[in-house]
Amino acid sequence: MKKIQILFLVFTVMTVVSGCKKYLDVNSDPATPQAPVSRTLTPPLFASMERGIQYDARYLGGLIQYFGGNVNVGETHGWIAGSDAMGEIWRSNYFALGPNLNLIIDDSNRKQEYNYVGLAQAIQAWSWQTTTDYHGDIILKQAFDITRFTYDYDPQKDVYAEVVRLANESIKSFARTDGSGTVGKLSPADLIYSGDSTKWIKFNYGILARNANNLVNKVDYDPARVIMYVDKALASNADNFIIPNTGTTATNANFFGPLRSNLGSYRQTRIIAGLLDGTYLTGTPLAVVDPRINNMITPSPDGVFRGTNPGSGDAGTIAAKNQIPNAWGVLAGANPGPGQGKYLFKDNAGFPVMTYAEMQFIKAEAAFRYGNASLAYQAYIKGISASIDFVSALGTTITTADKNAYMVSASVKQNAGSLTLRDIMLQKYLALYGYGFVETWCDLRKFNYYEGDTKGNNPYLGVYVFPPTFFADNGGKPAQRYRPRYASEYLWNMEALKKIGADKNDYHTYKMWFSQP
Repeated sequence: MKKIQILFLVFTVMTVVSGCKKYLDVNSDPATPQAPVSRTLTPPLFASMERGIQYDARYLGGLIQYFGGNVNVGETHGWIAGSDAMGEIWRSNYFALGPNLNLIIDDSNRKQEYNYVGLAQAIQAWSWQTTTDYHGDIILKQAFDITRFTYDYDPQKDVYAEVVRLANESIKSFARTDGSGTVGKLSPADLIYSGDSTKWIKFNYGILARNANNLVNKVDYDPARVIMYVDKALASNADNFIIPNTGTTATNANFFGPLRSNLGSYRQTRIIAGLLDGTYLTGTPLAVVDPRINNMITPSPDGVFRGTNPGSGDAGTIAAKNQIPNAWGVLAGANPGPGQGKYLFKDNAGFPVMTYAEMQFIKAEAAFRYGNASLAYQAYIKGISASIDFVSALGTTITTADKNAYMVSASVKQNAGSLTLRDIMLQKYLALYGYGFVETWCDLRKFNYYEGDTKGNNPYLGVYVFPPTFFADNGGKPAQRYRPRYASEYLWNMEALKKIGADKNDYHTYKMWFSQP
Protein backbone atom coordinates (compact mmCIF):
# COMPACT_ATOMS: atom_id res chain seq x y z
CA MET A 1 0.00 0.00 0.00
CA LYS A 2 2.98 2.30 0.45
CA LYS A 3 3.59 3.20 -3.18
CA ILE A 4 0.20 4.78 -3.71
CA GLN A 5 0.57 6.91 -0.58
CA ILE A 6 3.88 8.26 -1.78
CA LEU A 7 2.18 9.40 -4.97
CA PHE A 8 -0.51 11.16 -2.97
CA LEU A 9 2.09 12.91 -0.81
CA VAL A 10 3.95 14.08 -3.88
CA PHE A 11 0.71 15.57 -5.16
CA THR A 12 0.18 17.31 -1.82
CA VAL A 13 3.65 18.81 -1.85
CA MET A 14 3.10 20.13 -5.38
CA THR A 15 -0.09 21.80 -4.18
CA VAL A 16 1.66 23.47 -1.25
CA VAL A 17 4.29 25.03 -3.50
CA SER A 18 1.68 26.47 -5.85
CA GLY A 19 3.33 29.85 -5.40
CA CYS A 20 5.89 28.64 -7.93
CA LYS A 21 3.13 27.98 -10.47
CA LYS A 22 4.46 30.26 -13.21
CA TYR A 23 7.82 28.59 -13.07
CA LEU A 24 6.29 25.13 -13.10
CA ASP A 25 3.94 25.97 -15.98
CA VAL A 26 6.81 25.34 -18.39
CA ASN A 27 6.27 21.61 -17.74
CA SER A 28 2.46 21.56 -18.02
CA ASP A 29 0.55 20.37 -21.07
CA PRO A 30 -2.56 22.46 -21.79
CA ALA A 31 -3.97 19.54 -23.85
CA THR A 32 -3.85 17.17 -20.86
CA PRO A 33 -6.47 17.60 -18.10
CA GLN A 34 -4.81 18.28 -14.74
CA ALA A 35 -8.02 17.53 -12.81
CA PRO A 36 -9.55 14.35 -14.29
CA VAL A 37 -13.33 14.31 -14.56
CA SER A 38 -15.68 11.38 -14.19
CA ARG A 39 -16.28 10.82 -17.88
CA THR A 40 -12.57 10.30 -18.55
CA LEU A 41 -11.96 8.09 -15.51
CA THR A 42 -14.87 5.72 -16.01
CA PRO A 43 -14.11 3.58 -19.13
CA PRO A 44 -10.75 2.23 -17.86
CA LEU A 45 -12.46 1.00 -14.70
CA PHE A 46 -14.15 -1.81 -16.58
CA ALA A 47 -10.85 -3.03 -18.00
CA SER A 48 -9.47 -3.11 -14.45
CA MET A 49 -12.39 -5.20 -13.21
CA GLU A 50 -11.80 -7.72 -15.96
CA ARG A 51 -8.02 -7.69 -15.60
CA GLY A 52 -8.03 -8.51 -11.90
CA ILE A 53 -10.23 -11.59 -12.29
CA GLN A 54 -8.64 -12.93 -15.47
CA TYR A 55 -5.03 -12.54 -14.38
CA ASP A 56 -5.70 -14.35 -11.10
CA ALA A 57 -7.83 -16.94 -12.90
CA ARG A 58 -4.60 -18.48 -14.18
CA TYR A 59 -4.15 -19.87 -10.65
CA LEU A 60 -7.68 -19.88 -9.24
CA GLY A 61 -8.94 -21.60 -12.40
CA GLY A 62 -6.79 -24.61 -11.58
CA LEU A 63 -7.84 -24.66 -7.93
CA ILE A 64 -11.56 -24.73 -8.74
CA GLN A 65 -10.76 -27.09 -11.64
CA TYR A 66 -12.04 -25.02 -14.54
CA PHE A 67 -8.52 -25.44 -15.98
CA GLY A 68 -6.05 -28.32 -15.79
CA GLY A 69 -2.84 -29.57 -17.30
CA ASN A 70 -0.58 -29.28 -14.25
CA VAL A 71 0.30 -25.76 -15.37
CA ASN A 72 1.04 -24.14 -12.01
CA VAL A 73 0.65 -24.41 -8.23
CA GLY A 74 -3.00 -23.42 -8.45
CA GLU A 75 -3.97 -27.04 -9.10
CA THR A 76 -2.26 -28.19 -5.90
CA HIS A 77 -3.76 -25.31 -3.86
CA GLY A 78 -0.35 -23.69 -3.49
CA TRP A 79 1.24 -20.25 -3.61
CA ILE A 80 4.44 -18.64 -4.89
CA ALA A 81 6.60 -16.90 -2.30
CA GLY A 82 8.13 -13.53 -3.16
CA SER A 83 5.86 -13.02 -6.15
CA ASP A 84 2.90 -10.85 -7.12
CA ALA A 85 1.32 -13.88 -8.77
CA MET A 86 -2.26 -14.28 -7.51
CA GLY A 87 -2.29 -10.61 -6.44
CA GLU A 88 -4.01 -8.94 -9.38
CA ILE A 89 -7.44 -8.66 -7.73
CA TRP A 90 -5.65 -6.90 -4.86
CA ARG A 91 -3.88 -4.56 -7.28
CA SER A 92 -7.12 -3.76 -9.09
CA ASN A 93 -9.02 -2.99 -5.89
CA TYR A 94 -6.42 -0.77 -4.22
CA PHE A 95 -4.58 0.83 -7.12
CA ALA A 96 -6.60 0.73 -10.34
CA LEU A 97 -10.13 1.04 -8.99
CA GLY A 98 -10.11 2.49 -5.47
CA PRO A 99 -8.48 5.92 -5.91
CA ASN A 100 -10.23 6.53 -9.23
CA LEU A 101 -13.61 5.59 -7.83
CA ASN A 102 -13.08 8.01 -4.96
CA LEU A 103 -12.18 10.76 -7.45
CA ILE A 104 -15.34 10.05 -9.44
CA ILE A 105 -17.51 10.22 -6.33
CA ASP A 106 -15.95 13.53 -5.25
CA ASP A 107 -16.11 15.08 -8.73
CA SER A 108 -19.65 13.90 -9.41
CA ASN A 109 -21.01 14.95 -6.03
CA ARG A 110 -19.69 18.46 -6.66
CA LYS A 111 -21.45 18.51 -10.03
CA GLN A 112 -24.56 16.78 -8.64
CA GLU A 113 -24.18 14.02 -11.25
CA TYR A 114 -25.56 11.36 -8.98
CA ASN A 115 -25.72 8.61 -11.59
CA TYR A 116 -21.92 8.79 -11.85
CA VAL A 117 -21.78 8.60 -8.05
CA GLY A 118 -23.99 5.51 -8.15
CA LEU A 119 -21.82 3.84 -10.78
CA ALA A 120 -18.68 4.37 -8.70
CA GLN A 121 -20.39 3.11 -5.55
CA ALA A 122 -21.62 -0.02 -7.36
CA ILE A 123 -18.15 -0.86 -8.62
CA GLN A 124 -16.75 -0.20 -5.14
CA ALA A 125 -19.26 -2.64 -3.65
CA TRP A 126 -18.42 -5.26 -6.26
CA SER A 127 -14.68 -4.78 -5.79
CA TRP A 128 -14.77 -5.04 -2.01
CA GLN A 129 -16.94 -8.17 -2.27
CA THR A 130 -14.63 -9.79 -4.82
CA THR A 131 -11.46 -8.85 -2.95
CA THR A 132 -12.61 -10.15 0.43
CA ASP A 133 -14.03 -13.34 -1.09
CA TYR A 134 -10.61 -13.92 -2.65
CA HIS A 135 -8.31 -12.75 0.20
CA GLY A 136 -10.38 -12.86 3.40
CA ASP A 137 -9.33 -10.15 5.89
CA ILE A 138 -8.25 -7.05 3.98
CA ILE A 139 -7.51 -3.37 4.55
CA LEU A 140 -10.79 -1.46 4.56
CA LYS A 141 -11.05 1.47 6.96
CA GLN A 142 -7.51 2.82 6.45
CA ALA A 143 -7.20 1.84 2.78
CA PHE A 144 -6.99 5.32 1.26
CA ASP A 145 -5.70 7.30 4.24
CA ILE A 146 -2.84 9.30 2.70
CA THR A 147 -1.35 10.12 6.09
CA ARG A 148 -0.35 6.50 6.73
CA PHE A 149 2.50 4.28 5.57
CA THR A 150 1.29 1.08 7.21
CA TYR A 151 -2.25 -0.26 7.34
CA ASP A 152 -4.24 -2.48 9.65
CA TYR A 153 -6.40 -5.29 8.35
CA ASP A 154 -10.13 -5.48 8.98
CA PRO A 155 -12.12 -8.69 9.54
CA GLN A 156 -14.12 -10.06 6.65
CA LYS A 157 -17.36 -9.50 8.54
CA ASP A 158 -16.75 -5.74 8.40
CA VAL A 159 -16.06 -5.85 4.68
CA TYR A 160 -19.30 -7.74 4.06
CA ALA A 161 -21.17 -5.02 5.95
CA GLU A 162 -19.47 -2.31 3.89
CA VAL A 163 -20.52 -4.03 0.67
CA VAL A 164 -24.14 -3.93 1.81
CA ARG A 165 -23.83 -0.26 2.73
CA LEU A 166 -22.23 0.73 -0.57
CA ALA A 167 -24.67 -1.24 -2.73
CA ASN A 168 -27.62 0.38 -0.96
CA GLU A 169 -26.03 3.84 -1.29
CA SER A 170 -25.55 3.19 -5.00
CA ILE A 171 -29.21 2.22 -5.37
CA LYS A 172 -30.19 5.49 -3.65
CA SER A 173 -27.85 7.50 -5.91
CA PHE A 174 -29.30 5.99 -9.08
CA ALA A 175 -32.85 6.56 -7.82
CA ARG A 176 -32.29 10.30 -7.32
CA THR A 177 -34.19 12.60 -9.65
CA ASP A 178 -32.54 15.84 -8.55
CA GLY A 179 -29.16 17.15 -9.65
CA SER A 180 -27.68 17.39 -13.14
CA GLY A 181 -26.92 13.74 -13.88
CA THR A 182 -28.49 12.52 -17.12
CA VAL A 183 -28.39 9.40 -19.24
CA GLY A 184 -26.80 11.47 -21.98
CA LYS A 185 -23.90 12.45 -19.75
CA LEU A 186 -23.26 8.95 -18.44
CA SER A 187 -23.92 6.91 -21.56
CA PRO A 188 -20.68 7.60 -23.52
CA ALA A 189 -18.52 6.53 -20.56
CA ASP A 190 -20.70 3.60 -19.48
CA LEU A 191 -19.49 0.67 -21.60
CA ILE A 192 -21.80 -1.78 -19.85
CA TYR A 193 -25.31 -0.34 -19.54
CA SER A 194 -25.11 2.86 -21.63
CA GLY A 195 -26.27 5.00 -18.74
CA ASP A 196 -29.34 2.91 -17.88
CA SER A 197 -29.81 3.45 -14.14
CA THR A 198 -32.36 0.65 -13.83
CA LYS A 199 -29.79 -1.92 -14.93
CA TRP A 200 -27.19 -0.58 -12.54
CA ILE A 201 -29.71 -0.89 -9.72
CA LYS A 202 -30.27 -4.53 -10.74
CA PHE A 203 -26.51 -5.08 -10.66
CA ASN A 204 -26.41 -3.76 -7.10
CA TYR A 205 -29.12 -6.17 -6.04
CA GLY A 206 -27.08 -8.94 -7.64
CA ILE A 207 -24.12 -7.97 -5.46
CA LEU A 208 -26.38 -8.04 -2.41
CA ALA A 209 -27.66 -11.48 -3.42
CA ARG A 210 -24.11 -12.86 -3.66
CA ASN A 211 -23.19 -11.28 -0.35
CA ALA A 212 -26.19 -12.73 1.50
CA ASN A 213 -26.10 -16.17 -0.08
CA ASN A 214 -22.48 -16.78 0.88
CA LEU A 215 -23.61 -16.92 4.51
CA VAL A 216 -25.45 -20.25 4.37
CA ASN A 217 -23.45 -21.58 7.34
CA LYS A 218 -24.40 -18.65 9.60
CA VAL A 219 -27.30 -18.85 12.03
CA ASP A 220 -28.69 -15.59 10.68
CA TYR A 221 -28.65 -16.68 7.02
CA ASP A 222 -31.91 -15.44 5.55
CA PRO A 223 -32.97 -17.22 2.33
CA ALA A 224 -36.06 -15.02 2.02
CA ARG A 225 -33.81 -11.96 1.84
CA VAL A 226 -31.66 -13.65 -0.82
CA ILE A 227 -34.75 -14.38 -2.90
CA MET A 228 -35.90 -10.78 -2.54
CA TYR A 229 -32.53 -9.52 -3.74
CA VAL A 230 -32.53 -11.83 -6.75
CA ASP A 231 -36.04 -10.78 -7.73
CA LYS A 232 -34.77 -7.19 -7.93
CA ALA A 233 -31.54 -8.17 -9.71
CA LEU A 234 -30.85 -9.13 -13.33
CA ALA A 235 -34.15 -10.04 -15.00
CA SER A 236 -32.85 -11.64 -18.22
CA ASN A 237 -29.71 -12.11 -20.28
CA ALA A 238 -30.24 -8.57 -21.53
CA ASP A 239 -29.15 -7.39 -18.07
CA ASN A 240 -25.89 -9.37 -18.00
CA PHE A 241 -22.86 -7.34 -16.93
CA ILE A 242 -20.34 -8.07 -19.70
CA ILE A 243 -17.11 -6.15 -20.27
CA PRO A 244 -16.44 -5.85 -24.03
CA ASN A 245 -13.19 -6.70 -25.80
CA THR A 246 -12.46 -5.55 -29.35
CA GLY A 247 -10.07 -8.39 -30.16
CA THR A 248 -8.25 -6.90 -33.14
CA THR A 249 -4.80 -6.67 -31.53
CA ALA A 250 -3.08 -8.12 -28.48
CA THR A 251 -3.64 -4.75 -26.79
CA ASN A 252 -7.43 -4.79 -26.99
CA ALA A 253 -7.99 -8.54 -27.10
CA ASN A 254 -9.56 -10.76 -24.49
CA PHE A 255 -6.93 -11.93 -21.97
CA PHE A 256 -8.18 -15.50 -22.51
CA GLY A 257 -7.96 -15.37 -26.33
CA PRO A 258 -5.31 -16.78 -28.70
CA LEU A 259 -3.91 -13.32 -29.50
CA ARG A 260 -2.83 -12.89 -25.88
CA SER A 261 -1.63 -16.50 -25.75
CA ASN A 262 -2.05 -16.77 -21.98
CA LEU A 263 -3.87 -20.11 -21.93
CA GLY A 264 -1.86 -22.17 -24.40
CA SER A 265 -1.03 -24.84 -21.82
CA TYR A 266 -4.34 -24.80 -19.97
CA ARG A 267 -6.54 -27.85 -20.63
CA GLN A 268 -10.22 -28.47 -20.11
CA THR A 269 -10.93 -30.58 -17.04
CA ARG A 270 -12.74 -33.83 -16.39
CA ILE A 271 -15.33 -31.94 -14.31
CA ILE A 272 -16.54 -29.72 -17.12
CA ALA A 273 -16.41 -32.60 -19.60
CA GLY A 274 -18.29 -34.86 -17.19
CA LEU A 275 -20.98 -32.27 -16.48
CA LEU A 276 -21.54 -31.59 -20.16
CA ASP A 277 -21.77 -35.26 -21.17
CA GLY A 278 -24.03 -36.02 -18.22
CA THR A 279 -21.66 -38.26 -16.24
CA TYR A 280 -21.75 -36.23 -13.02
CA LEU A 281 -25.42 -35.37 -13.32
CA THR A 282 -26.76 -38.87 -13.96
CA GLY A 283 -23.92 -41.29 -13.25
CA THR A 284 -23.24 -42.18 -16.85
CA PRO A 285 -22.67 -40.41 -20.21
CA LEU A 286 -25.98 -39.82 -21.99
CA ALA A 287 -27.14 -40.21 -25.56
CA VAL A 288 -28.68 -36.74 -25.25
CA VAL A 289 -25.70 -34.62 -24.28
CA ASP A 290 -25.73 -31.01 -23.21
CA PRO A 291 -26.14 -28.80 -26.32
CA ARG A 292 -23.55 -26.43 -24.87
CA ILE A 293 -20.78 -29.01 -25.14
CA ASN A 294 -19.47 -28.17 -28.62
CA ASN A 295 -19.43 -24.45 -27.87
CA MET A 296 -17.77 -24.68 -24.46
CA ILE A 297 -15.17 -27.44 -24.90
CA THR A 298 -13.57 -29.49 -27.69
CA PRO A 299 -13.25 -33.24 -28.30
CA SER A 300 -9.96 -35.08 -28.76
CA PRO A 301 -9.04 -36.13 -32.32
CA ASP A 302 -10.94 -39.40 -31.89
CA GLY A 303 -14.16 -37.45 -31.17
CA VAL A 304 -14.28 -38.17 -27.43
CA PHE A 305 -14.66 -35.30 -24.95
CA ARG A 306 -12.03 -35.62 -22.25
CA GLY A 307 -10.58 -33.52 -19.47
CA THR A 308 -7.54 -33.52 -17.21
CA ASN A 309 -7.33 -34.58 -13.59
CA PRO A 310 -6.19 -31.95 -11.08
CA GLY A 311 -2.43 -31.63 -10.64
CA SER A 312 -1.71 -34.87 -12.47
CA GLY A 313 -0.08 -33.66 -15.69
CA ASP A 314 -2.03 -36.29 -17.58
CA ALA A 315 -2.66 -33.92 -20.49
CA GLY A 316 1.00 -34.27 -21.47
CA THR A 317 1.10 -38.07 -21.33
CA ILE A 318 -2.04 -39.06 -23.18
CA ALA A 319 -1.39 -40.63 -26.59
CA ALA A 320 -1.67 -38.31 -29.58
CA LYS A 321 -5.07 -39.59 -30.67
CA ASN A 322 -6.43 -38.81 -27.21
CA GLN A 323 -4.84 -35.41 -26.71
CA ILE A 324 -6.96 -32.97 -24.74
CA PRO A 325 -7.41 -29.54 -26.40
CA ASN A 326 -6.70 -26.32 -24.55
CA ALA A 327 -9.26 -23.65 -23.75
CA TRP A 328 -9.19 -22.38 -27.34
CA GLY A 329 -9.94 -25.85 -28.68
CA VAL A 330 -6.39 -26.30 -29.98
CA LEU A 331 -4.25 -29.39 -29.37
CA ALA A 332 -0.92 -29.20 -27.57
CA GLY A 333 1.84 -27.91 -29.83
CA ALA A 334 -0.47 -26.06 -32.21
CA ASN A 335 -0.09 -22.31 -32.70
CA PRO A 336 -3.48 -20.67 -33.27
CA GLY A 337 -3.74 -17.31 -34.98
CA PRO A 338 -6.05 -14.33 -34.38
CA GLY A 339 -9.74 -15.00 -34.74
CA GLN A 340 -9.59 -18.55 -33.46
CA GLY A 341 -10.86 -19.80 -30.15
CA LYS A 342 -14.31 -20.51 -28.81
CA TYR A 343 -16.85 -19.45 -26.21
CA LEU A 344 -15.28 -17.06 -23.68
CA PHE A 345 -11.81 -17.90 -25.00
CA LYS A 346 -12.11 -15.96 -28.27
CA ASP A 347 -10.12 -12.80 -28.90
CA ASN A 348 -13.24 -10.61 -29.08
CA ALA A 349 -15.28 -12.36 -26.39
CA GLY A 350 -16.58 -10.12 -23.64
CA PHE A 351 -15.96 -11.06 -20.02
CA PRO A 352 -19.07 -11.66 -17.87
CA VAL A 353 -18.96 -10.15 -14.39
CA MET A 354 -22.51 -11.16 -13.51
CA THR A 355 -25.22 -13.06 -15.39
CA TYR A 356 -28.92 -13.72 -15.10
CA ALA A 357 -28.24 -17.48 -15.01
CA GLU A 358 -26.08 -17.06 -11.89
CA MET A 359 -28.82 -15.08 -10.19
CA GLN A 360 -31.38 -17.80 -10.87
CA PHE A 361 -29.17 -20.51 -9.40
CA ILE A 362 -28.63 -18.35 -6.31
CA LYS A 363 -32.40 -18.05 -6.02
CA ALA A 364 -32.83 -21.80 -6.55
CA GLU A 365 -30.39 -22.56 -3.73
CA ALA A 366 -32.01 -20.07 -1.38
CA ALA A 367 -35.53 -21.30 -2.17
CA PHE A 368 -34.45 -24.91 -1.67
CA ARG A 369 -32.99 -24.05 1.74
CA TYR A 370 -36.18 -22.11 2.53
CA GLY A 371 -38.24 -25.21 1.89
CA ASN A 372 -39.99 -23.85 -1.20
CA ALA A 373 -39.29 -26.67 -3.66
CA SER A 374 -41.60 -25.28 -6.33
CA LEU A 375 -39.87 -21.89 -6.40
CA ALA A 376 -36.46 -23.57 -6.32
CA TYR A 377 -37.39 -25.70 -9.32
CA GLN A 378 -38.66 -22.74 -11.33
CA ALA A 379 -35.40 -20.84 -10.76
CA TYR A 380 -33.32 -23.96 -11.51
CA ILE A 381 -35.03 -24.41 -14.90
CA LYS A 382 -34.70 -20.70 -15.69
CA GLY A 383 -30.99 -20.84 -14.83
CA ILE A 384 -30.31 -23.76 -17.17
CA SER A 385 -32.35 -22.21 -19.98
CA ALA A 386 -30.63 -18.82 -19.62
CA SER A 387 -27.19 -20.44 -19.64
CA ILE A 388 -27.96 -22.36 -22.84
CA ASP A 389 -29.16 -19.18 -24.53
CA PHE A 390 -26.06 -17.31 -23.31
CA VAL A 391 -23.69 -19.96 -24.65
CA SER A 392 -25.60 -20.17 -27.92
CA ALA A 393 -25.15 -16.43 -28.50
CA LEU A 394 -21.36 -16.76 -28.17
CA GLY A 395 -20.79 -19.56 -30.68
CA THR A 396 -22.62 -21.99 -32.93
CA THR A 397 -26.33 -21.43 -32.49
CA ILE A 398 -28.03 -24.04 -30.35
CA THR A 399 -31.29 -25.03 -32.00
CA THR A 400 -34.59 -24.97 -30.17
CA ALA A 401 -34.94 -28.70 -30.82
CA ASP A 402 -31.56 -29.47 -29.21
CA LYS A 403 -32.32 -27.23 -26.25
CA ASN A 404 -35.74 -28.80 -25.71
CA ALA A 405 -34.29 -32.31 -25.97
CA TYR A 406 -31.81 -31.53 -23.24
CA MET A 407 -34.38 -29.88 -21.00
CA VAL A 408 -36.38 -33.14 -20.92
CA SER A 409 -33.30 -35.37 -20.60
CA ALA A 410 -32.08 -37.17 -17.49
CA SER A 411 -29.51 -34.40 -16.87
CA VAL A 412 -32.35 -32.05 -15.91
CA LYS A 413 -34.75 -32.89 -13.11
CA GLN A 414 -38.31 -32.95 -14.39
CA ASN A 415 -40.21 -31.94 -11.28
CA ALA A 416 -39.74 -30.12 -8.00
CA GLY A 417 -40.08 -33.28 -5.94
CA SER A 418 -36.95 -34.85 -7.40
CA LEU A 419 -34.78 -31.71 -7.26
CA THR A 420 -31.77 -31.77 -4.94
CA LEU A 421 -29.24 -29.17 -3.89
CA ARG A 422 -26.64 -31.20 -5.82
CA ASP A 423 -28.62 -30.65 -9.06
CA ILE A 424 -28.70 -26.90 -8.44
CA MET A 425 -25.05 -26.49 -7.52
CA LEU A 426 -23.65 -28.65 -10.33
CA GLN A 427 -25.72 -26.84 -12.94
CA LYS A 428 -24.54 -23.56 -11.44
CA TYR A 429 -20.90 -24.71 -11.65
CA LEU A 430 -21.44 -25.58 -15.31
CA ALA A 431 -23.14 -22.26 -16.10
CA LEU A 432 -20.38 -20.19 -14.47
CA TYR A 433 -17.55 -22.08 -16.20
CA GLY A 434 -14.99 -19.70 -17.70
CA TYR A 435 -16.04 -16.55 -15.82
CA GLY A 436 -17.47 -17.15 -12.35
CA PHE A 437 -14.11 -17.95 -10.80
CA VAL A 438 -14.53 -16.27 -7.41
CA GLU A 439 -18.22 -17.14 -7.09
CA THR A 440 -17.57 -20.82 -7.82
CA TRP A 441 -14.78 -20.83 -5.22
CA CYS A 442 -17.19 -19.30 -2.69
CA ASP A 443 -19.59 -22.16 -3.36
CA LEU A 444 -16.88 -24.79 -2.98
CA ARG A 445 -15.68 -23.31 0.30
CA LYS A 446 -19.10 -22.84 1.87
CA PHE A 447 -19.62 -26.57 1.28
CA ASN A 448 -16.06 -27.26 2.53
CA TYR A 449 -15.32 -28.57 -0.96
CA TYR A 450 -17.03 -31.99 -0.74
CA GLU A 451 -17.25 -32.43 3.04
CA GLY A 452 -20.54 -30.53 3.27
CA ASP A 453 -22.09 -27.48 4.91
CA THR A 454 -23.49 -27.22 8.44
CA LYS A 455 -26.73 -28.89 7.27
CA GLY A 456 -24.88 -31.89 5.84
CA ASN A 457 -25.32 -30.95 2.18
CA ASN A 458 -22.33 -32.02 0.07
CA PRO A 459 -23.23 -31.52 -3.62
CA TYR A 460 -19.63 -31.79 -4.87
CA LEU A 461 -18.99 -35.24 -3.38
CA GLY A 462 -17.57 -37.49 -6.10
CA VAL A 463 -17.19 -34.56 -8.49
CA TYR A 464 -14.59 -32.23 -7.00
CA VAL A 465 -11.51 -34.33 -6.19
CA PHE A 466 -8.47 -32.99 -4.39
CA PRO A 467 -5.13 -33.26 -6.23
CA PRO A 468 -2.96 -36.34 -5.59
CA THR A 469 -0.71 -34.19 -3.40
CA PHE A 470 -1.34 -30.79 -1.84
CA PHE A 471 1.30 -28.06 -2.02
CA ALA A 472 4.06 -28.63 0.54
CA ASP A 473 3.09 -25.69 2.81
CA ASN A 474 -0.55 -26.74 3.10
CA GLY A 475 -0.15 -29.41 5.76
CA GLY A 476 -2.58 -31.60 3.85
CA LYS A 477 -5.28 -28.90 3.83
CA PRO A 478 -7.05 -27.24 0.86
CA ALA A 479 -6.65 -23.54 0.09
CA GLN A 480 -9.27 -21.21 1.55
CA ARG A 481 -7.88 -17.81 0.49
CA TYR A 482 -5.08 -16.18 -1.45
CA ARG A 483 -2.47 -14.08 0.28
CA PRO A 484 -2.32 -10.27 0.11
CA ARG A 485 -0.25 -8.91 -2.76
CA TYR A 486 3.47 -9.39 -2.18
CA ALA A 487 4.84 -6.06 -3.47
CA SER A 488 2.56 -3.82 -1.44
CA GLU A 489 2.12 -5.90 1.71
CA TYR A 490 4.96 -8.33 2.34
CA LEU A 491 7.54 -5.69 1.42
CA TRP A 492 5.97 -2.73 3.27
CA ASN A 493 3.32 -3.90 5.71
CA MET A 494 4.67 -7.03 7.41
CA GLU A 495 3.75 -6.08 10.98
CA ALA A 496 0.10 -5.83 10.01
CA LEU A 497 0.33 -9.19 8.24
CA LYS A 498 1.69 -10.84 11.37
CA LYS A 499 -1.40 -9.75 13.32
CA ILE A 500 -3.65 -11.83 11.04
CA GLY A 501 -1.23 -14.73 10.65
CA ALA A 502 -0.37 -13.96 7.05
CA ASP A 503 3.32 -14.43 7.80
CA LYS A 504 2.71 -18.15 8.28
CA ASN A 505 3.40 -20.56 5.42
CA ASP A 506 -0.05 -22.11 5.70
CA TYR A 507 -2.01 -18.85 5.96
CA HIS A 508 -3.76 -19.57 2.67
CA THR A 509 -5.42 -22.61 4.30
CA TYR A 510 -7.10 -20.54 7.06
CA LYS A 511 -10.87 -20.74 6.63
CA MET A 512 -12.90 -17.69 5.67
CA TRP A 513 -15.31 -16.01 8.06
CA PHE A 514 -18.15 -16.41 5.56
CA SER A 515 -17.73 -20.19 5.32
CA GLN A 516 -17.67 -20.90 9.05
CA PRO A 517 -20.63 -21.39 11.41
